[in-house]
Amino acid sequence: MNFRLKDEYIELCKLLKAVNLVMSGGEGKDVVAQGLVTVDGQLETRKRCKIRAEQIVEFEGHVIHVEAAP
Repeated sequence: MNFRLKDEYIELCKLLKAVNLVMSGGEGKDVVAQGLVTVDGQLETRKRCKIRAEQIVEFEGHVIHVEAAP
């Protein structure tokens, strides 16, 4: 799936909520803390990691391609 940024970046936990892979920001923080999310193929445990254009986030078999803001 693709996600287009509205700003320069989005925090990882907010991205997971924005694409409806988690029900809340709190759940997003939990799955990141549990080590269930990768960014560009690397395990990411920072809940507020800044995700920028051209990065790829994976969670539970879902792949999110982050695109630049218009």
